[in-house]
Amino acid sequence: MNQDGPLILLVEDEPQLRRYLRVTLTPHGYRLLEAATAKEGELMAASHHPDLILMDLGLPDQDGLVLTRRLREWCAAPIIVVSARGQEKDKIQALDEGADDYLTKPFGSGELLARIRVALRHVNRDPAVAAAPVFELGNWRIDQTRREVTVAGQQVHLTPNEYKLLVTLVKHAGMVLTHHQLLKEVWGSVQGAQPHYLRVYMAQLRQKLEVEPARPRHLITEPGVGYRLRTE
Repeated sequence: MNQDGPLILLVEDEPQLRRYLRVTLTPHGYRLLEAATAKEGELMAASHHPDLILMDLGLPDQDGLVLTRRLREWCAAPIIVVSARGQEKDKIQALDEGADDYLTKPFGSGELLARIRVALRHVNRDPAVAAAPVFELGNWRIDQTRREVTVAGQQVHLTPNEYKLLVTLVKHAGMVLTHHQLLKEVWGSVQGAQPHYLRVYMAQLRQKLEVEPARPRHLITEPGVGYRLRTE
């Protein structure tokens, strides 16, 4: 194991899953801390300053949603929830409380590793790069200074709301954004704005940017939750 690799705090009370994650993560250079309760997880987060937190919601001493909320008061490390709770409301609440991503058990090791890479890349991005006005993804180029979007060198005309939606996804590339978060960012308030607005504008963005709008590569729907700009 790489002794200098990213430090991941796993807050999970199920021994079998802790063992599975240990076997999955350590060969890829990640260091792992393990906590079986919310209290132990919060103490470890404070004392070890992990680079990322993997958290179950069904903890024996406290709901993981409460722990997520408490951690977000002072901890900037990305939080990925791994939970058997697959209901739409659980995913939305976890993301709104401050989680950066949500995986429903059972999940594949490949997807988990990809989500971890995205989360770490997002938080560790060089500030100069993060602040750069130009974002490139494949043959997409979004120049925020000029408010110009091109695909394969061809300029694409976006309406003001389409552009705001795209830029919001770019700013949080790789992260899941809930309907509530996107409505607030794009329209400034959820009052008078409905989730179906997002479906309409996302469909329009896919028509203008994706090679196959019906099978989008980058503008991904998280069913019942929101959307994500996939950079993998």
